[in-house]
Amino acid sequence: MSVPANRSSLADRSSLADRSSLADRSSLADRSSLVVGYGNPLRSDDGVGPVIAGRLAADPRFTGTVALQRHQLTPELAVDVSRADLVVLVDARSDAPAGSVAIERVDPASADGSTWSHHLGPASLAGLAGELYGRAAEVHVVSVGVGSLEVGEGLSPEVEAAVPGAIDAIAGLIARAAPVAGTEHA
Repeated sequence: MSVPANRSSLADRSSLADRSSLADRSSLADRSSLVVGYGNPLRSDDGVGPVIAGRLAADPRFTGTVALQRHQLTPELAVDVSRADLVVLVDARSDAPAGSVAIERVDPASADGSTWSHHLGPASLAGLAGELYGRAAEVHVVSVGVGSLEVGEGLSPEVEAAVPGAIDAIAGLIARAAPVAGTEHA
């Protein structure tokens, strides 16, 4: 299924600029890794996802990885999820100890159009990609427990200290998903 030109341009006009992109968005056509850090950077630790996505550019382990910063997961991301081999979603988690890092594999949610609005959960996003484009990437969520969701910029000390561990977790997921030299990339 081809994507209308106006549909992909919607993905490029998301609410938070993707200044953290490590490669041209067209590199997703090569079936690579996509990291989407999402959350509200004006609510303290809720901004940990975009902070982590923004820091990937300085890490050579992420060369060729596309990293996006978003306020929330939106339906427009479904096309990117359908084109990547691996998607890592990075978010804050309020039901975990501050600074803890967790990794969870996400199975696509069954197709139920009523759950797709202006924002989605990880499983709904993967399900939407499969429904609209016939394929969804392997999706994982890397979450970081928050210490503060108060209005304000910047991360709490506990969450800031967890950022390197979360980045290492993302690097591990990408390394495990990388094709072995000499094999075909589906």
